[in-house]
Amino acid sequence: MTEEKLENLTSIALRVREHIIGMSTDGGCFVGASLSATDLMVYLYNDFLNISKENLKDPNRDYLFLSKGHDVPALYGTLVEMGILEAERLQNHLSANDNIYWHPNTKIPGIEFHSGSLGHLPAVSLGVALDCKIRGTENRIVCILGDGELNEGSCWEAVLVANAYKLDNLVFVIDRNHFQANVATEDLIPLEPLADKFKAFGADVVRIDGHNFLDLEEAFTSLDERKGKLHVVIADTVRGKGLPSIEARADRWFCNFSENEVSQLMEELHGFHSANIESEVLVVR
Repeated sequence: MTEEKLENLTSIALRVREHIIGMSTDGGCFVGASLSATDLMVYLYNDFLNISKENLKDPNRDYLFLSKGHDVPALYGTLVEMGILEAERLQNHLSANDNIYWHPNTKIPGIEFHSGSLGHLPAVSLGVALDCKIRGTENRIVCILGDGELNEGSCWEAVLVANAYKLDNLVFVIDRNHFQANVATEDLIPLEPLADKFKAFGADVVRIDGHNFLDLEEAFTSLDERKGKLHVVIADTVRGKGLPSIEARADRWFCNFSENEVSQLMEELHGFHSANIESEVLVVR
């Protein structure tokens, strides 16, 4: 990855986080989980998936399904930065005059399927992947799941079926932020050793730092080298990433901040960004 590309992705991720924080007032949103998934979505839309404002109805486009639908602020923000969704519409969050609310709605351009009922979209995405295989097309299909969502048995059924049909055009991305709602996953129903479980179900598995664009590039550009299996990318992330005051906190799952708190969080975000961007660029150099 070039220094220019890294700087561009980092800048986009900053703006997406700004959008998320902006939606965390006047009714609030699932801010912690949305911040953990931001870098994943920014990378996928800007560097991996063939999705753009011009091809949303093209049958040859790629597909992204957000199964952990409560992370939709990160998706809204990414769609804004892609030019697919008007930035002004984010001000309508939770308004009766628009369809921008706590979970994805297909009336919003760029959203492929409603979600919110956890464990639902792995099966939907594998159905799309199977259809593409049958038709002989080259579409890529990505489904983003939460780690707590993996307590739904339907997720593991989908893994079994996807491998039975050798759906190597399908990627399950696990946002491994180690929380399910307001409880740590390992204190509720332990998931580890998570990679071994997916491998036992027949999947091709890689585990990366979900906030490191270099790791993301390496993981996704190497997928075509491994054929015949469902791909699973376990992305270790931090709930509330970018806001140290709320990072990795069980009580910062859903937040409804005051306008003053939002202003303070914006300042914190920019301070954190400035402190970290130079070190990230040095890695590329």
